[in-house]
Amino acid sequence: RIMAKKNIDLSVILHDDSDYKDWLIELKERFYSHRLKASFATNGYLLDFYWKLGRDIEAKQYTNTYGSGFYKNLSQDLKNEMPGVKGFSPTNLKYMSYFYKLYTPLFANRRQAADDFIEGLNDSNIPQLAEQSQNRQQLADDLKILFSIPWDHHCRIITKCKGNFDKALFFVRKTWENNWGRDALLNWLDTDLYERDGKAVTNFRSTLPAVQSDLAQQLTKDPYQFDFLNLREKFDERDIENELVNNVTRFLLELGKGFSYMGRQFRLEVGQQEFFPDLLFYNAHLHAYVVIELKVQSFHPSFLGQLSFYVSTINHLFKTDIDNPTIGLLICKDKDNVVAKYALESYKEPMGISEYQLSKLFPKDFKSSMPTIEELENRLKNNN
Repeated sequence: RIMAKKNIDLSVILHDDSDYKDWLIELKERFYSHRLKASFATNGYLLDFYWKLGRDIEAKQYTNTYGSGFYKNLSQDLKNEMPGVKGFSPTNLKYMSYFYKLYTPLFANRRQAADDFIEGLNDSNIPQLAEQSQNRQQLADDLKILFSIPWDHHCRIITKCKGNFDKALFFVRKTWENNWGRDALLNWLDTDLYERDGKAVTNFRSTLPAVQSDLAQQLTKDPYQFDFLNLREKFDERDIENELVNNVTRFLLELGKGFSYMGRQFRLEVGQQEFFPDLLFYNAHLHAYVVIELKVQSFHPSFLGQLSFYVSTINHLFKTDIDNPTIGLLICKDKDNVVAKYALESYKEPMGISEYQLSKLFPKDFKSSMPTIEELENRLKNNN
């Protein structure tokens, strides 16, 4: 292993390395080759170049040979070779290396297929990777998404996920599916969305077709974060319901993609009686109604009877031939997962059970202790 001595300039050693000099020439030719195909600002070409540069850095093991100072020298050499071109800072070069290393599991045992896809990623004739198997379809989808989101998003995902491939790919997919901008991505990266997503206890697998079951499961969370609610101590279901409706935009974001708000205390007329489920939604991706019941108590199996009735009733009254079966979701204070699982087994309606989490509660008399608008106006008048 060759290490640069303290009294010898690392750039001199690198420039005496014939392999390194040949690689710089190759990088310059590769860079301008991309620019001939399309504008370098085009995201796909930019990421393709970054990916291959990161691959080269890992393959050539220069950091092992020359130490961490390698990135600084490579940065300066690339700027000298391609004056005016941005994106070659030492930090960005490190991210290119991280980018390649983080997503190499996508290529496990499928390296040639993946390389073929990348080579054709920006061409009009995308390789027919997707037609060969379901696994290759998923690989093609993931690769296309990976090379479609902005580089700045990648850097932030890499930073927050700290080498966790599954978590990073999860946020790459979510960014693509929800068209997250930078601020939205940062917001979700600062939550435990990855740990909560698709984690509700459900009976979807036994009550829904396979494709719809998987999609329905992915759209659940456990727990749901209601940290945007302003609740007093000793609140009840109606208080949560009121706050969720008052903050329906935030609630829809927490629920996830495809949800449309239909109403609260939605009136259901059955026979000679009326019933009022807490919240009703329609999900455009599931093509199904979703009825939500809220409970401020710990889960009890008896709660499912009421929810099951609502699901069945909505199927009878509102579901059409183009709609999939209605789904019920019970959101409660907490639950025993084993009890929840056993309780769901006896129902034929697709239902899920999740918990909610709150971050703050105000004292019960908090509102009464605050001055009214009239009181504030009077005080201002008196001060004048």
